[in-house]
This record gives sequence, structure tokens and C-alpha cells, in this order.
Amino acid sequence: MGAYVLARDHKSRYNNTKNVIRKGDYSLNPVYEKLIKCYDSYKAKINFEPKVALILGSGLGDYASNIKVVDTLDYHDIEGFPVSTVPGHKGRFIFGYVGEVPVVCMQGRVHYYEGYEMADVVLPVRLMKLMGAKILFLTNAAGGIGQGFKAGDLMLIKDHIATAVPSPLRGANVDELGVRFPDMSHVYDEDLQMIVKKVAMNMGFPLREGVYMQFTGPQYETPQEITMARTLGASAAGMSTACEAIAANHMGMKIVGISCMTNLAAGISPVALTHEEIQEVADKVAPVFSKLVTESILTFGKEIQLDNA
Repeated sequence: MGAYVLARDHKSRYNNTKNVIRKGDYSLNPVYEKLIKCYDSYKAKINFEPKVALILGSGLGDYASNIKVVDTLDYHDIEGFPVSTVPGHKGRFIFGYVGEVPVVCMQGRVHYYEGYEMADVVLPVRLMKLMGAKILFLTNAAGGIGQGFKAGDLMLIKDHIATAVPSPLRGANVDELGVRFPDMSHVYDEDLQMIVKKVAMNMGFPLREGVYMQFTGPQYETPQEITMARTLGASAAGMSTACEAIAANHMGMKIVGISCMTNLAAGISPVALTHEEIQEVADKVAPVFSKLVTESILTFGKEIQLDNA
């Protein structure tokens, strides 16, 4: 069976997705085989190599207006690719430039609560790495847990807690992507964090910092679950992001993330939570959120060696 596999030496296997070779008889891990089929579909339709991958959370769905778009690819047109079913998530890749930085944007992410296996939830991240992306920029809508947090705040993710969801690395390791037991000491790149903080400061925008905790969803958390999260050290709660960061870290990507506090979490907020109200807050924050993302990516292009990241 013809299939693509990464070159077997350690360095190219984990850090250089350009060294892909054709090998005739090789029993692929099913997760990797599906990934390669998606990659083949992408290569057959798109001639573009991004350096930054951006996942657009709630409120940033229209971020494409900030990009010089050169191409798009609907998820439906990628063989075996999971499709988002969440309202407000369009379900396509957007390829283009922020300034001179080549980017791929995920306009609509896939969530574990939609019924997909966790390997499918993180498949888009892995595909964007194979496309050529060196940096993964994660954004999301979250419930605020931290002291003094309020709806509309933006939080730089310093770390995460993912023990409430299955690991995307569970099962046989995909050696072509990374090591069996990846280190998680510094998932969120400190240089990228510093850039985002400087950009926010220059904008005069107060950027909070904290720890993001991922829950399975789709139900919102109970007050007691939020009490647990706060006890564990979480500043925000949501239903995405941490699993994507785990998969990206496994593949050696540089990662940065920002959460938009669209509401106060259950037990902190005096009112019941609804998706419509959360989306409304996200839309209100979108202009400043978009500017922070754009200016940060432009600065990545100036200060980070993207070809060697």
C-alpha cells in the first residue's frame, strides 16, 4: 500500500515536515494514515505554505477580513476531515497573509463534545503542522474563574489543565509525529507570550494572565466543578484548546493562546449561562481581540525566525 512516511532520522521526523518520502510497504498507524490522506487532499487543492496557524474561537469567526486571502478550503472537501457542527463556526481553512506573514486560519474548530474521537479533534492541528506552520495561535471563548475577572476580559494562557478530557496522545504513539512521552513543562512559548504582552501594553489594553482548564462539554460546568477548577489553580474554563496544545506540543510547534472571558463561570455569575449571550459578548470584544491577534502575528514575523522556529 503506497503511503507517505516522514524520514526516519530523529531530527527530520519531529521537526521537518518537508522531508516526506514515499515508501511502498509500511503498516501505518490508523491515526497517521488518516492524517496523510487529509494532507494529500490539501496538497491536491492548495499551493500555499503557512508559517502561523490560527484557530479562530467564538467572536473571531470573521477575522478573515483582516487577512489578504489567497485561497480557502472547506472541511467537506478534505477526505476524512471532521466537520464542526457548532453555530457560528463556518468550517473551512483560510490561507493568506497578515502583513507579510503567511497564515492558515481555522474558521470553525472541532470539539470533543460533538462526538468525535479526540484524535479527530486534534487532526486539524496536526494537518496545519504538516502544511508548514511553525507557530500555533490558539483563541477561545471561556468562563472567567480568576479573582476580579469580568466578561470581556482577555487572558493570555500561561498553562493549562487537561485532566478532565482524554489525552489526544492516548493509544499507540504516532512515531512520525513525536515521542511517546513528550515533556509538558513549557507548552506555551515564553517568547511568544512576551510579544503578546508587549503588544497589549502598546495598545493600552489590560491583558490578564492565567491557567485554562478544559472540560468535555457540551453542558456548562456546575458551580462545584468551578470550585474544583479554582482549587486546582484554573483562571478560566472552556471546552477546547488544551487538547490542541497537547497535540501541537507533541509535534514540536511553538504555541501561544488567548482566552476571551465571555462570561463568569457558574457559581460566580448570578445568572444562567446561554450560548447566545456568550456569543454576544464575544462579538462585542471581537474588534480589540482581532487587533491584538493581528499585531501579535505581525510582531512574530519581525522577531521570530519562522523558517527555523
